Amino acid sequence: MTATIADTIYHSLSERIVAGDLPAGEKLRQDHIAREFDTSHVPVREALLRLEAHGLAQSIPRRGTRVTALDPGEILEVIEMRVSLEILALTHAIAKQTQDDVDAAEAARLACDEAEDMQSWEVLNRNFHRVILTPCAMPRLLAAIDDLHIASARHLFANWKHRWTRRVDKDHAAIVQAMGRRDTTAACEILRRHLRRVR
Repeated sequence: MTATIADTIYHSLSERIVAGDLPAGEKLRQDHIAREFDTSHVPVREALLRLEAHGLAQSIPRRGTRVTALDPGEILEVIEMRVSLEILALTHAIAKQTQDDVDAAEAARLACDEAEDMQSWEVLNRNFHRVILTPCAMPRLLAAIDDLHIASARHLFANWKHRWTRRVDKDHAAIVQAMGRRDTTAACEILRRHLRRVR
């Protein structure tokens, strides 16, 4: 599917919000954004509505659209939701996976381990989780998980940006190995432990 200008604007702004480059309370001015992307206000409005739907922005009467504040109490809820939904997705994914899916997961794992900075790592880490879950072929479930990834990514950047170091993710490797054996129980247990580590 070809990306639209609204997709491009949404992805650009969401990545900046997640990384903290657009801080909480920052006004998202339609005219400035339209000029930056050399477009009309229509795709800008569409992108801003998507940011609102994902909890990254809020439209405030007479104050315009602004970046939402990060709620520290939200992270435990996000983690528990990710545990439940990602384990559900992984259970169905392993039942349907092909060798190509396992190979894609291994490639995504290696790419994540080779990230040179936190911003690259976060995108590649999100991609790894998406790749291992995609074979479940449940688009609504995957969309809900994508939303949770965005929320948890904001918390990661807010709390770990200055402590991030490059490392090999042993949990990712163990998940891929379990997938290769079609060991759903082991893969799900490793994923559960992996996600709860964020606490």
